Amino acid sequence: MCIVMKTPFKYLGMIAIVGFISCNEKSTEATANNEADNATLTEADAPVKSVLTAAEQADLSADEIIERLKEGNMNFVNNDLTRRDHSEQRRLTAMGQYPKAIVLSCVDSRVPVEDVFDLGIGDIFVARVAGNIENKDIVGSMEFATAVAGSKVIVVLGHTACGAVKHAIDNTDAAGLGMDNLQGLLNEIRPVLANHEGKEHTSKDVDFTNTIINENVVKTVNDIKASSPTLNKMSEEGKVKIVGATYNMETGKVDFY
Repeated sequence: MCIVMKTPFKYLGMIAIVGFISCNEKSTEATANNEADNATLTEADAPVKSVLTAAEQADLSADEIIERLKEGNMNFVNNDLTRRDHSEQRRLTAMGQYPKAIVLSCVDSRVPVEDVFDLGIGDIFVARVAGNIENKDIVGSMEFATAVAGSKVIVVLGHTACGAVKHAIDNTDAAGLGMDNLQGLLNEIRPVLANHEGKEHTSKDVDFTNTIINENVVKTVNDIKASSPTLNKMSEEGKVKIVGATYNMETGKVDFY
């Protein structure tokens, strides 16, 4: 025997109303909680939307820019990168750019230049070539970045465990492998080794390799000045600083020198 309980229509209506009120109360409570959570966000927690302006670029000195690069690098080392609204920064820079510096880095995929200095869209120019050597195109790009676009610092950024430097030390015969262009690049690094003639070394000697990496950076800095009267003059007049630095692959720290 089956007993069917029927609920009068008037009670069904009351149940529906109670359910609606209950859902409404939960929705209101959730909204209030979200608003409370948002209210606890400080201005520092919000993603950065602004980009460097022409006036801000003009007001910065080369020394201030270098200090900001160092501070940004410490953020990277401490895994405390600035949150950025890249969509908004992309929109704001669409009509113009006012970077503070240009960085010449190796092509190595383990050296994410903007992240290494905790920078966003529009903050710096980046040029990359294996072994962070200079050539006419790179130097021309630096002339554009500084004399035309207003950047005040040129950073030549080497890095530990650099493959190009290792092959230069080990005297790799790239031409014999059919890579004449790579051979030419390695030949640009090898003059640094002339300072260490009479000593037998391989790239397995980490201390020696790091020494060559640093000396190669210094060589590139000097070559930039020698190959560009414009950049050399701007450097002598204090309008631009051309500095060398090395990124430590293991620690993430950049040492300027």
